[in-house]
Amino acid sequence: MSSTHDVFNQPPVLAGYDVAEDPTMLDALRREGGGWAEADIRELGCLAGSARAQEWGRQANEHPPVLRTHDRFGHRIDEVEFHPAWHSLMAVAVGHGLHATPWRDQRPGAHVARAAGFYVWGASDAGHCCPVSMTYAIVPALRHAPELAGRFEPLLAARDYDFGLRPPGTKRGLLAGMSMTEKQGGSDVRANTTRAVPAGDSSYLLTGHKWFTSAPMGDLFMVLAQAPGGLSCFLLPRVRPDGSLNGMRLQRLKDKLGNRSNASAEVEYDEAAAWLVGEEGRGVRTIIEMVNMTRLDCVLGTATGMRTGISLAAHHAAHRVTFGRKLADQPLMANVLADLAIESEAATMVAFRLAGATDRAARGDEQEAAFRRLALAATKYWVCKRAPAHAAEALECLGGNGYVEESGMPRLYREAPLASIWEGSGNVAALDALRALTRQPETAEVFFAELDQAAGADRRLDQAVARLRKEISDPAEERARYLAEAMTLTLQGALLVRHGHPAVADAFIASRLGDDAAGFSGPWGWGRAYGTLPSGTDTVSIVGRATPEIRP
Repeated sequence: MSSTHDVFNQPPVLAGYDVAEDPTMLDALRREGGGWAEADIRELGCLAGSARAQEWGRQANEHPPVLRTHDRFGHRIDEVEFHPAWHSLMAVAVGHGLHATPWRDQRPGAHVARAAGFYVWGASDAGHCCPVSMTYAIVPALRHAPELAGRFEPLLAARDYDFGLRPPGTKRGLLAGMSMTEKQGGSDVRANTTRAVPAGDSSYLLTGHKWFTSAPMGDLFMVLAQAPGGLSCFLLPRVRPDGSLNGMRLQRLKDKLGNRSNASAEVEYDEAAAWLVGEEGRGVRTIIEMVNMTRLDCVLGTATGMRTGISLAAHHAAHRVTFGRKLADQPLMANVLADLAIESEAATMVAFRLAGATDRAARGDEQEAAFRRLALAATKYWVCKRAPAHAAEALECLGGNGYVEESGMPRLYREAPLASIWEGSGNVAALDALRALTRQPETAEVFFAELDQAAGADRRLDQAVARLRKEISDPAEERARYLAEAMTLTLQGALLVRHGHPAVADAFIASRLGDDAAGFSGPWGWGRAYGTLPSGTDTVSIVGRATPEIRP
């Protein structure tokens, strides 16, 4: 073959590395009480970084699920068919307890350990994390119906991936989904028109149309419907206890921008049997506990995507030579990479602080529950909102190579907007933070108590906290996004100052929180393109932390 076909100045394939070799995540895992799981997380990280797991992720996305509404004889079956790679991904996730297992684990830090596993394994493929997340999130809502929780919670927490349409009580393990959104209402779930009629045997019959149902291949679904007493929450089995298919008709699978490996469906309910969860008329209050748990996973999943993006970009730049030296050594590229790495570390830091708050709140800590109430809403808004720009910049670091599907960057980019939309889009999350500020003043008290733990460590952070105290005195609805952004940036700064690498913390404070940061005016400093860090930033230390090491 002609020498023109020699391949050189290209990076080696990024495979055979430990995704869990992430100092920010590992420090947070130990700090938040889940250090006892580190060996398991590292084992999962090596698998996530292997060529085998990456191939599973590629295949699951290149061969998306297919809906089979009828069998060859014309019988309605409503089955979703998946590529074998999907089942391999799911088997690992469930086998490592990344779903509802922490709810049955009495060890402090169980939810943090699960968050670390979710964060690490999500690097293999984001789509299959959806049913895993739904199964994790359904438990606190289901506990509003103790009899149902007693029956199904052990199976939801079981480490057996048992795919297939069979009565839930006959399976080794269960997966859950959620069905809230209707075409006329979207986030305004009180506009739902699905009706729930008492069947006379403690069950209800649901009839209506759901515009977006997550994980339609699951076994159990949390559904909102209008009962005689108002909008209520129900648990709906995919298969009735007698083995017959429930009246849940999958009309079509959604053709989504990203998240291709995962199925999302439009569903018709035709007198589908379901059980009431909580009280009639309190459906939103009941299901919001499931929503809040999935919001935590939105933040975790976004942090995973950011870490994956900077890992791919830093790996490429560490091996690519341009203009006589490594791309990573070019000052402007080093600035871009460092900025992406800072964003990634800040997202990971706050995600694990929220995982720790979730763990302690689940064990009865009311202060942590109040902190989580406000901080999660604000963080879900800001961190998830940063994902598309982060993915786009990471892709650009690879140039034209990044624009090619084989690089993995296009899949990461298509996935990036998802977390900001699901479980309350940007406006919904920002308004939820505002609602917590105005209706539950104790959430602001514990939030500022968290910030005050970093008082005196950095003058610029102290000034940002003082500014924030003044800003929240004007909680006007049109300022909800501004306040959510300000709260999250200040919280991230405080966490980095207390627990982060000094170079990362200094660069974050200087660029995101300092007065006239990066040479620009504005109350919260930096906020434009990545790669605008101030001169003097220790880019070598910051980028070095983000560059993966391939092991022989």
